[in-house]
Amino acid sequence: MLTTNGLGGLLEALDGSPWGAAAGRRHGRAAPRTVPQPLYTPEERRRRDASPWTVVQGVLAPLQFLVFLVSLGLVLNYLATGEGFAAATASVVLKTLVLYTIMVTGCIWEKEVFGRYLFAPAFWWEDMFSMLVLALHTAYLGAVLGGIGEASGQMWLALAAYAAYVVNATQFVMKLRAARRAESRHMRGPLGAV
Repeated sequence: MLTTNGLGGLLEALDGSPWGAAAGRRHGRAAPRTVPQPLYTPEERRRRDASPWTVVQGVLAPLQFLVFLVSLGLVLNYLATGEGFAAATASVVLKTLVLYTIMVTGCIWEKEVFGRYLFAPAFWWEDMFSMLVLALHTAYLGAVLGGIGEASGQMWLALAAYAAYVVNATQFVMKLRAARRAESRHMRGPLGAV
């Protein structure tokens, strides 16, 4: 039988996340105060700023959001009225193609900045959730191309993919805003002076 420490050690060994198995647990004592680590090391920041893929991501992210908003309107219109299935379907297919593009270019960006195509510790949870987003969008394409399910079922699957996308986009926005604030604090120094 495993003891609590033995199970924790096993979980620690199997855990692929950048945080330990006991992260966030207090076990009756106050957690030590730690200074949050910056998202990028100085070298990673230099690579990020020099990479053309940073600009590509900066263009594709708002483009994808715009395509999402238009598509969401078309999908909701179809579900509410039963009209415009072809336009809604085309918009979800376009959204999925933009998603694939941003995922591939994002992997290239992550490799240039962090040295790995996916699951760099700085973006581990965002990349993990991106896999769900990708799976749901791909399931939608499979349903459409395979003629699986009724039209309304396909649109509900698209909405599930979109809900996951919104969560994932929020993850990235929050992470990048936190990184920007941390970099700003770092530039000011401990007493707020530059």
